[in-house]
Amino acid sequence: MADLDNLGYTSLTDMDTDESIELLRQIRLSRRIPVKKAKKTSKKKPKAAPKPSADQAAELLKILTGG
Repeated sequence: MADLDNLGYTSLTDMDTDESIELLRQIRLSRRIPVKKAKKTSKKKPKAAPKPSADQAAELLKILTGG
């Protein structure tokens, strides 16, 4: 049966002080940073512009042609 010794991790008590502090710092830092999840993008169709009436179309054409 497997136990903790078979996992291959070195114990904090077996490490140097600097190594153990660095390991604990890395563990704490990894827990503070949230895991980024991909945002779902919704593909919404843009609203179609209302069709102009005949009078509005004539007025726009007059504005665009400059006369």
